[in-house]
Amino acid sequence: MIIIRVMGGLGNQMQQYALYRKYESMGVEARLDLSWFDDDVQETMLAKRRFELGDFSGLSMRIASGEEVKAVLGRQFGEPESLFARIRRKVNPDSSPVFTETQMYHPEIFGWKQKYLAGYWACERYYADILPVLRQEIRFPESTDPRNTELVREIERTEAVSVHIRRGDYLDAANAELFGNICTEEYYDSAVTYMKKRFPQAVFYLFSDDTEYVKARYQGAEYRVVDWNRGADSFFDMMLMSRCKHNICANSTFSFWGARLNSHEDKVMIRPSIHKNSQVCVPEEMKRLWQGWTIVTPAGEFI
Repeated sequence: MIIIRVMGGLGNQMQQYALYRKYESMGVEARLDLSWFDDDVQETMLAKRRFELGDFSGLSMRIASGEEVKAVLGRQFGEPESLFARIRRKVNPDSSPVFTETQMYHPEIFGWKQKYLAGYWACERYYADILPVLRQEIRFPESTDPRNTELVREIERTEAVSVHIRRGDYLDAANAELFGNICTEEYYDSAVTYMKKRFPQAVFYLFSDDTEYVKARYQGAEYRVVDWNRGADSFFDMMLMSRCKHNICANSTFSFWGARLNSHEDKVMIRPSIHKNSQVCVPEEMKRLWQGWTIVTPAGEFI
């Protein structure tokens, strides 16, 4: 059995779900472990999260029981390994029942039938072939805010481009070191200019956690700022992004999924060349692993 640890915010949870569904599509028995969201675990977190996959309408998920986790690990996740298990893992690292993601893409994981997987699995290559299925399965509930309903109608009438600009927590010192200065103003300027050249009638729908900045910087009839979905309702920003014809993403799994759930066949999806400052962009590798995406560097250069 493959058990996938679910953790992080909504975008990360969706990636872990997508990997789970990929295994199921291969005929491999798989489960999702939700113990990261237990109260005693969340109490240790600086940024507490809740399990959000349940907000979608009718996702089919098989949740790992404590007994199933123990059967794969030989213990509960987080409990110390036995001396024998530590010695065996030191002699043969591949014998470990736990695999932790350390790079963008690990093709070896699809050769396993039993393993506990811990990671975020952001790479498009993992589940690109089942995205049409995921678009059918991942259904947003109806919003009770009439502004969302009205905006969907407007989006359907325009050459709509979503633009996700994440600033808030990425401006904090700790996060800025890892995530800052990636989606720069040069990145967005290049992406917006590219869309305007491709689609002269483009209308840009801006989603951000810093709406004052966005309103000050993007002025003109072609820009619309979406600023009413907050807290638990932020979920509906992803829905609105997915209804746009094209997408400009931040280095954020939230907007990646807004683009992935976009069902327009001729869509243009733009993403930054790196997700974190600890990564090094290898253009050939990025193009291979993120097929169908247009990739732009922090300097605003296309690769």
